Amino acid sequence: MAMMRQSALPYGRSVRVRDGERTRAGGEFDLMGTTTRRNASAMKMVGALLALYRQAAGHTQRSLGERFVIGEQQIASIEQGRRPLKPDLAEQLDELLGTKGALSVALSRMPEVDLVPLWAEEYLDREREAIAISSYENQVLPGLLQTEAYARAVFRSRIPMLSEAKAEQHVAKRTERQEIFHREEPPITCFVIWEAVLRDHLGGDQVYVAQLRHLREHSELPGLTLQVLPLGRTAHAALDGPFVLLETPEHQRLAYTETQRGSQLIADPDEVAILTQRCAMLRSQALNPEDTRDLLDRLLGDQ
Repeated sequence: MAMMRQSALPYGRSVRVRDGERTRAGGEFDLMGTTTRRNASAMKMVGALLALYRQAAGHTQRSLGERFVIGEQQIASIEQGRRPLKPDLAEQLDELLGTKGALSVALSRMPEVDLVPLWAEEYLDREREAIAISSYENQVLPGLLQTEAYARAVFRSRIPMLSEAKAEQHVAKRTERQEIFHREEPPITCFVIWEAVLRDHLGGDQVYVAQLRHLREHSELPGLTLQVLPLGRTAHAALDGPFVLLETPEHQRLAYTETQRGSQLIADPDEVAILTQRCAMLRSQALNPEDTRDLLDRLLGDQ
């Protein structure tokens, strides 16, 4: 049995900055980059190896999660192949479990499919399991609320242009993300959208009307709050741009922000607290959910 350390090993608590890895094509996490997503079957194989080595070393999922300050649920997700094992965590696990680099080698030999940046993969894994999501958008509608036609218009607007096949791949990935609304226990979600985005006819009039109806329908979902930040405000709490806040099943709070050519997945509590305060102020400045539904009804009535 590998010797077990007495102190917890911190993992995943730093601010991750990725510059120049993507061009924003509307809606967060466009999944454009040069690295690749790991094959799902291979992820399950690596997860099974981790489970085998963990048990041999006398650890439970809970005790191993506590060693790395990441929680039992994340260890379980990795072992089930639902969340990828990151290279730095694999190295620490090899050292703790005495596996002589076996996990790191297995990870490096995994076959690759689908173009998805590894940093985006990490966010998408967190989003998929999140118990709460708050979002502010001032350029396009949130990816989780986009219709297929609207998403297609978003990706067709990208410069440099995407091929038709690649654009359709990204549309499919974006639509797949929306499955979180159909989980047995969907996350609590709050979306604040600037009114200018709501009035933009991206994709044409038919796409616009269908997207308005989609928003109106989703505004009635249990646990989902939709608010519009109206034009003409004399104060604005998020002039620095869009952001997303997440709460994981382990109750870790994360934030995501992006610019034209870079992005950040943030775990630092002080930084997340700042964006949480801005989100609270934005919600007080925005129309309440009932007035937002009235606005959507008026916009639909004008068509």
